[in-house]
Amino acid sequence: MPAASLIKVVEQKPIAEIDDQTLVMADVGRKAMAQVREAARTLVGDLMPAEQADALAEKLSTGTWTHDYPISAAEARGLGLPVSTDMPEGILELMTLYPQPVRAHGGGVEYLPIPRGREAKHG
Repeated sequence: MPAASLIKVVEQKPIAEIDDQTLVMADVGRKAMAQVREAARTLVGDLMPAEQADALAEKLSTGTWTHDYPISAAEARGLGLPVSTDMPEGILELMTLYPQPVRAHGGGVEYLPIPRGREAKHG
């Protein structure tokens, strides 16, 4: 579950109406959001003034978008990121060697019922 949504539940419901698992997940969510905020601040810190980097890190780490929302190049530029859509010809040629499967659904996140690399044991 998204960290920002878990935190919102804890902020909006009386504590007596929230189960322990949700409380623990919200606590972990707060920590995860702080980690993402700091990582984002570090990544963009050299690209823009500190105040702008802080504001962008906050926006990227607080559940503004869902996890599978693709930030377009134009939107990234609007956020102050130096984005280019120019791709060297050699990279385009390299990408043709690794075709991606065409998916019928529109989501960007693939759900797997078990963790990758772990197979269900039957028997």
